[in-house]
Amino acid sequence: MSIMDYNGGALIGMKGKDCVAIATDKRFGIQAQTVSLDFTKVFQINPHTYMGFPGLATDIFTVYEKIMFRKRLYELKENRKISPKALASLVSNLLYENRFSPFFVEPMIVALDEVTLEPYMCDMDLIGCVNKSDNFVVGGTSSNQLYGLCEALWEPDMEENQLFETISQALVSACNRDAISGWGAKVYIIKKDKIIVRDIKTRMD
Repeated sequence: MSIMDYNGGALIGMKGKDCVAIATDKRFGIQAQTVSLDFTKVFQINPHTYMGFPGLATDIFTVYEKIMFRKRLYELKENRKISPKALASLVSNLLYENRFSPFFVEPMIVALDEVTLEPYMCDMDLIGCVNKSDNFVVGGTSSNQLYGLCEALWEPDMEENQLFETISQALVSACNRDAISGWGAKVYIIKKDKIIVRDIKTRMD
């Protein structure tokens, strides 16, 4: 088993019309043993910017703390909120600095730009290679299943409710086919005027 699969997990970011969504499962496990059902893999960076961290649980919190430290320094120096594109560069630099002893996380950024409110999505590998997407990004142990489902279900310019339905169906169906992810899910819908957070019931076996 790869170290990236040690704790399990599944994440999706998806673009809609003037909104974006990020969804994650809640399981924290050690290989096939389930330890907790309320593990956080998605963090708010700015009012309209969220990051998801598939990968090794210990490195998730290490990388998150390092990102927040650098993000606060950036905002103090620049006297403005960090843009999603600048955040992606910041995270990529952090990961690439440690390429010879990498953090075992593959971060994804899902955001609305703080100024233009344009949707922005990207993910990256564990040494910081950025992959910008105009439709969806996936990560975690069930990423193969998620790719197929998102390709089949995603449509351009989805409204908030359709986006929620689509991302939820993709995550639930993928987790049903992966033994080390699932056990409940959480979806974040990011709009210019509000953030909607919804919990989803999934199979618990």
